[in-house]
Amino acid sequence: MRRVPVPLGGWLLAGSLLLGSIADAQETGRVYRVGLLSISSAAATAPARTALLAPLAELGYREGRNLVLEERYADGDTTRLDRLAADLVRLRVEVIVAVTTPAALAAKRVTSTIPIVIATSGDAVGSGLVKSLAHPGGNVTGGQFLGTEMAVKQMELLKEIAPGVKRTGFLPPPAVQPEPIFFREMERVAPTLGVSVQFVSARTAADHGAAFATMSQNHLDGLVVAASTFNHDSWQRIVQLAAGQKIPAIYLWREYADAGGLMAYGPSRAALYRHAAVYVDRILKGARPADLPMEQPRKFDLVVNLPAARALGLSVPESLLLRADDVIR
Repeated sequence: MRRVPVPLGGWLLAGSLLLGSIADAQETGRVYRVGLLSISSAAATAPARTALLAPLAELGYREGRNLVLEERYADGDTTRLDRLAADLVRLRVEVIVAVTTPAALAAKRVTSTIPIVIATSGDAVGSGLVKSLAHPGGNVTGGQFLGTEMAVKQMELLKEIAPGVKRTGFLPPPAVQPEPIFFREMERVAPTLGVSVQFVSARTAADHGAAFATMSQNHLDGLVVAASTFNHDSWQRIVQLAAGQKIPAIYLWREYADAGGLMAYGPSRAALYRHAAVYVDRILKGARPADLPMEQPRKFDLVVNLPAARALGLSVPESLLLRADDVIR
């Protein structure tokens, strides 16, 4: 089986920086102003917000005391992102934390001087956010979760747990970066797995029902759900639709598997945001984004839901269960 390459550096650097920052943190009387930009709603972004604030508090930044978090949410409307990013620029925030690639791209369009830390990017280079992972070369840095390789790995895992899959759907929002990049790589690899792959988009949460109807009409028998925030806003609904149509599906975040999804494979959300917090701290202490390499996770969790597999009539290979980090029974 093709494996996702383990990136050099990974989160080890983030861990060492976190320990050093905690040791150096002091009360200075200064109030820091940080922007948070999300393509999603405030409610859907709440877990990410919590995941960011917790490590920032460990680093000495406490909301309501020496940290002001200026928050802007696009509620799923990509056309609002540039205006919301411009609002943060007018507020003179010292750094902008972008939750996903579309938010980071919007922030980059409206400022070339305010540092931008992206928490979860699938392909920062391919999306045009940075020049390279080692040398970002501008005002953007942060974390990347190997999205292109991840989508291919998910397709391989789906084929392993459901060997009968022949026509796989890929469910992202239309034309939102970097998902089209993922799809092109999936198309390239699909013939080696004996499958075809079809791009089935959902522009908003309300479109997921129609997207699954399209999958049924096109006789798709497997599904890779893109990591996009658009999908995560409706993760329970997507799991229900996949179960209702008896489509084996794989997801990035374990919340899907916990909700009854067949399987999930991806990095730890907490680790991604801990890394983002470390970089926010470094930037507030004077580091330049151009000098902070994009970091990639070293560990990816595989979660398998056995009741979901039984409901789909699937027999999970023992080799897959032995590799799983968690098996829901």
